[in-house]
Amino acid sequence: MAEVPPEGERRSASRLENVRYASPFTFVGRVRSFRHAVMGLAFVLRSQHNAWLHAVATGLAIVLGVVLRITVDEWCVLVLAVVTVWVAEAFNTGLEVLADALVSERHPIVKIAKDVAAAAVLLSALGALVVGTILFLPRLIAIFERFAATR
Repeated sequence: MAEVPPEGERRSASRLENVRYASPFTFVGRVRSFRHAVMGLAFVLRSQHNAWLHAVATGLAIVLGVVLRITVDEWCVLVLAVVTVWVAEAFNTGLEVLADALVSERHPIVKIAKDVAAAAVLLSALGALVVGTILFLPRLIAIFERFAATR
């Protein structure tokens, strides 16, 4: 457990007020930042096979949402579920890459960290699957029942 520094050595909020950013806020800087984010997403898509599965599932969810005409509220829930999976995958990939850069050999603590990050992706994907099932399954069953009734 980390030790708490004596009262006089603790960082105060007033010390944080003196923190300055290395460069001023600029439009070019924001564009550069956006470009870095897109490069990060591209890396996730290039390097992570599970991201390909997430991309297919995302596309399928969007197509089903359009075809089945889900409501605005349902779109909001669906978007949150999908984005949660992508955010978890991005953090997991970042953690894996950073861990691999810092530790060249297998280490049990690094393995635990990677396993926990992968579990976050799994949990978010399972949650998104539940959301998709709740949103789409009743509509799909109704379509198949109507189709079967006309036969």
